[in-house]
Amino acid sequence: MRTPALPFPTLLAGFVAVLVGYASSAAIIWQAASAAGATAQDIAGWMTALGLAMGVSTLLLTLWRKVPVLTAWSTPGAALLVSGLQGVSLNDAVGMFIFANALIVLCGITGLFARIMKIVPHSLAAAMLAGILLRFGLQAFSALPQNLWLCGSMLLAWLAGKALAPRYAVVAALLAGSVAALLLGDVNVTAVHFAVVVPRYIAPHFEPALLLSVGLPFFLVTMASQNAPGFATLQASGYRIPASSTIVITGAFALLLSPFGVYSVCIAAITAAICQSPDAHPDPHQRWKAAAAAGVFYLLAGVFGGSITSLMAALPVAWIQMLAGLALLGTLSGSLVQALAQENERDAAMVTFLVTASGLTLGGIGSAFWGLIAGGLCFSALSLARRA
Repeated sequence: MRTPALPFPTLLAGFVAVLVGYASSAAIIWQAASAAGATAQDIAGWMTALGLAMGVSTLLLTLWRKVPVLTAWSTPGAALLVSGLQGVSLNDAVGMFIFANALIVLCGITGLFARIMKIVPHSLAAAMLAGILLRFGLQAFSALPQNLWLCGSMLLAWLAGKALAPRYAVVAALLAGSVAALLLGDVNVTAVHFAVVVPRYIAPHFEPALLLSVGLPFFLVTMASQNAPGFATLQASGYRIPASSTIVITGAFALLLSPFGVYSVCIAAITAAICQSPDAHPDPHQRWKAAAAAGVFYLLAGVFGGSITSLMAALPVAWIQMLAGLALLGTLSGSLVQALAQENERDAAMVTFLVTASGLTLGGIGSAFWGLIAGGLCFSALSLARRA
């Protein structure tokens, strides 16, 4: 029997990646836009523009490189904007977006980002990825006591799938969780409203004080906490693509569409790991199809950008957390194996893993960056000690 060009687990991986991305941070983006005085109609337009930008950029990079490259918005950046845009006009906010995205493009053109990525040891990149993914696994199982029937049914279905048909284990969990949620009355179907919203052009205004106080930190946070983990995830999964040209492309998308609310387009890390895992496809050379599927789902989410919030509200949070945790389990375990494979690098890798998993934030920069810094210092110090 001929194998279908796009197996259902591969299609599902793309769907889950987009679902997890929206479910985990769409509310933060709404808060950030609201802080700048955006109306509900404006925010819906932003969500539309973001979905279309991520869909087109994901499809472009994935089909071009034949590698599972997912783009995403900057969740750490959005978190920074929630406080940074308080009392700021939409015009000033857009000016700041243009400024920060122009810096990202410049960083790609100069090759600075690529030079930094080349010196990161593979074990530390894998350890950082494991630290990023750990909280998703913990969230999945911490929801069990309060949602025993829902999460328990998903876990049992996943376990049965792993034993009988490993490629369809996540499919089994999704179906079992959907049935359980419907039977328990946890799905608020009436809350879902489909609407198409056309993004509105907002003329930029460049306020120097805002560019320095918010724009520059936003640029640093996006590069350190989103793009760096995104490329580390690709490397940890065995994929290598030119960093500079990729950063130029994603930054250019965000730069051109900034007046429509696209505050960032970055290389995804957490959601990309779903499409880069063996559950997406047993053949690493075919996993790009999962990312391509995600690009299509991004486009659909963009078209119905005004419906994203209502859809998120209709789904049980525990269902999303358990599905994400199970979908990322294989990638988490694989990352840990790679991080600890070299005995002389284990201590540095564990420091990277623990600092990243801690979730600490210093200077507005997230734990993924500081995990690499701490692990890199340990790696360098121990390497020098061994040579002495």
